[in-house]
Amino acid sequence: MNYRDHAIETCGPIGDCPTIFAKLAGAAAAPYSSVIRPVAVSTLDYEGELGVVIAHRCSQISVSDAARHVAGYVVVNDLTVRAYARPETLVLAKSGATHGPFGPWITTTSEINDPHKLTIRTWVNGELRQNSSTAQMQCNIWELIAHISAILPLEAGDIITTGSPAGSGAGQSPPRFLEPGDVVRVEIEGLGAIENKVVAE
Repeated sequence: MNYRDHAIETCGPIGDCPTIFAKLAGAAAAPYSSVIRPVAVSTLDYEGELGVVIAHRCSQISVSDAARHVAGYVVVNDLTVRAYARPETLVLAKSGATHGPFGPWITTTSEINDPHKLTIRTWVNGELRQNSSTAQMQCNIWELIAHISAILPLEAGDIITTGSPAGSGAGQSPPRFLEPGDVVRVEIEGLGAIENKVVAE
């Protein structure tokens, strides 16, 4: 719930730092690989997001010093099983096998003037579903790093996903979840794009 337009779309909180959750390593997938919809799942959703790659081990980072600890940025599709998207089962909702494709490469910080001014778009089967800007973040990248690292040491290569804008499947009326055969493309200005086909388990 870190994008203002998504919070408005879902009647979520405005101005708060978002809920922090872990997406387990087994969810990682290649930028153009297939993603699996398990047999028991009917509510698989897409979420185009900006990923922030941590440069080195760090903890208790101040907002003013956070930029120094970033190696670069990636495009992420934070796939979510909405039926389990409750506080007590959020890690389960987020950590299915292949439910975290990212890439297509790491764009270094020197190549991006301001990560808070990038267009982010998501298409499903060629239909534009998400069209926003990272300027919509309620809690910016430096605030997120400070907030997380106050308790949890960050490691080199960790990726912080920064939230998703309006237009996810759950935000449609009626909801429009992913089916086998669907193709999801996420593109962020200056970072490239990833594209993944949904396959049945």
